[in-house]
Amino acid sequence: MSVDHDEGHGGHDHHLPAVEDWPKGFGEASWWPFITALGGSGFYIGAALFVLGQNDILSPAVGAGVFILSSVAFLVGLYGWLYHAFIVNFWEGEAEDYGFPLKLTMLLFLATEVATFGAGFMYYFFVRGSSVWSEEALPELVVSGDILSSLVVVNTLILIASSFTMHYAHHALLKDDRTRFVRLLGVTLLLGFVFLLGQVYEYYEFIVHEGFTITEGAYGSAFYGLTGLHGLHVSLGAVLLAIVFVRALYGQYSAEKHTSVSTVSMYWHFVDVVWVFLVVVLYAGAIV
Repeated sequence: MSVDHDEGHGGHDHHLPAVEDWPKGFGEASWWPFITALGGSGFYIGAALFVLGQNDILSPAVGAGVFILSSVAFLVGLYGWLYHAFIVNFWEGEAEDYGFPLKLTMLLFLATEVATFGAGFMYYFFVRGSSVWSEEALPELVVSGDILSSLVVVNTLILIASSFTMHYAHHALLKDDRTRFVRLLGVTLLLGFVFLLGQVYEYYEFIVHEGFTITEGAYGSAFYGLTGLHGLHVSLGAVLLAIVFVRALYGQYSAEKHTSVSTVSMYWHFVDVVWVFLVVVLYAGAIV
């Protein structure tokens, strides 16, 4: 596969290493998805190395370094992938709506995400029923009047509200109401950031004030593993929303051409549903 510089139509330069359009109708052939996948797999490798570092098998800095480098590779690959899948054609004024294959791709991607979170939930249910489970190691999660309990409820309502604003933003675009579309999209992005700040504050309270860390038994590993994985997905969703929001400000969407809005909306609804399951299983279910 050649990686020669390819000048796009209308004089717009393509970013390497994209080459020709193959297969037809699915965007340019590119190494960007492969780079993104390598970065994503590095998350798990870095996390595993970090856990090994906690047991003095190797330095914790190794795992942290791998995770950081993987994050850079993932974000760079994702940028290149999204750029060639959606943005370049809009700048050139020749966008075609390959809605079905791209939406099908998102559905297939979400199916793999269901499997990923499903594996995490299976681990939790396994340790919950094993001899290593101890309710004495549980932090104050769902206690009446507790600040963390209130924070979880508020954070959940915020994420659910963002799912509604995303839905109605998309609906407004289909009705050619661009002003309402941009406003609701901006609100969705803002709510996503507020949710992430709430999760960071929750971690701060757990770690600093309660001393509850990922090494605190089976529940600690399951809690931080699942909520951290979800937080990573919300962060990715916020990046996607930011890209869509900036493009919306440039007037790139219409009732006829809105594939990326549809696919990002599907992803955002997915992380919303996963969080509801996390709250029911990890928070409320931990003391039942």
